[in-house]
Amino acid sequence: MTKFDVEAFIDRTRIGATQGIALFVCVLVCFIDGFDIFMIGKIAPAIARDFGAESQAMTPVFVYQQIGLAIGAFTIAPLADRFGRRFMLVVACLIFGTITLASTYAQTLTQLAVLRGVAGVFMAAGLPMAMALISEITPKRRRSTLVAVALAGFSTGSAASGVVAAWLLDDYGWQSGFWIGGGVPLLCVPLLLFFVPESLKFRAERNPSDASIAKTVRRLEPGVELRGDELFVLESGDAKGRKAKLTDVFSEGRLTMTAIIWAACTLSMTNTALLSAWLPTFFQEMADISIQDFAKVALIGYLGGVGGTLCIGWLMDRMRPALLLAGYYVLVAVCLTSLAWVPFHTSAFVLLVIVWSFFQTGGQGGLNTMITHVYPPRMRSTALGWAGGAGRVGGVVAPIAGGFALTQHFSLQLTLALASLLPLGVALLMLVLAAVRGDRPAPSAQPVTA
Repeated sequence: MTKFDVEAFIDRTRIGATQGIALFVCVLVCFIDGFDIFMIGKIAPAIARDFGAESQAMTPVFVYQQIGLAIGAFTIAPLADRFGRRFMLVVACLIFGTITLASTYAQTLTQLAVLRGVAGVFMAAGLPMAMALISEITPKRRRSTLVAVALAGFSTGSAASGVVAAWLLDDYGWQSGFWIGGGVPLLCVPLLLFFVPESLKFRAERNPSDASIAKTVRRLEPGVELRGDELFVLESGDAKGRKAKLTDVFSEGRLTMTAIIWAACTLSMTNTALLSAWLPTFFQEMADISIQDFAKVALIGYLGGVGGTLCIGWLMDRMRPALLLAGYYVLVAVCLTSLAWVPFHTSAFVLLVIVWSFFQTGGQGGLNTMITHVYPPRMRSTALGWAGGAGRVGGVVAPIAGGFALTQHFSLQLTLALASLLPLGVALLMLVLAAVRGDRPAPSAQPVTA
């Protein structure tokens, strides 16, 4: 039987309609992830008021959602390495979308909290599975860039949650956010079923003699020559097939690398959770800046977030990823500290927020992109999901730290200086990872014409 290198085939193919549709679906998945995570916080007072409660009564809703996100990252995402990226994305989008729409019929805040917790389980799995899928259907020379394009959907969704909620809340109520949050993932289901093939690399590692692989190969490159007796293998040439195990991310010399990546994701996502929850309040309580004024500047800052995500992918295709990320996170720390010293009502402050968002969002996107490079396909969704799960733990702790700073009446300068230690920690971990792994950019092989 003839060995057919699936990895080499994908790396030499040109990006066509199939990859384009897959990228569009992944952008939608990341969009709804960013939209839904931030949407609930922005309309929380309206939800509480509709149920005849104070804003603090929303606390269980936030807690249940965070618990669901952590559970989903550790449990649902690894299933994509066993049952397939496309299949589990369909399941996650279908269940998450249905539960989100059903949430509009909740009769009590307790019911809403439970529904948010269950929905969070499947929402947390969407992004890592989408990242695994798009990284395995695109050529290596463009992989970081296209993963970054998909991740830009997260930043766009985060911004849209505020804009859309502000426009629709008065006329359609808080339910309008849930209609969008549930409708978009349900839209992804038929697109996935009819237009996006399952990952070739996943199928090749599971069963190299799978006859359906040939059909997908011809779909990606109609002129390819196949004899009918191929064994579809990856670069390693393993023709036996390997099923994913949860312990794979720690095996074969990956323990140190995985520990460093988990630690970096924990610090990075703790920083994000801390600032997304408390930064407007810090400026209001510590610098007498209204939440409304800060929100307007922050909305402009999202432009920097989208730009940072797109640029990090392009740069990681050409530079040493870990060293690049170390530089990004050093600049995150510098910008974050500077926010406390630059006068708020100035153009310089607006520019600083854009630059800070550029490096903050781009850095987290870069961590996710790097994971798609350093782990093989059979464990990629597990690696992304578990790294995100480690970060979610920090997301639970972050609000406590922010509340402590407020109760202790810290100054804005001290608070942001302490917060900047988190990105500095990530930068240090990236330097260690570069030394341990032998950091190198993705190969830039040119496409081969069929």
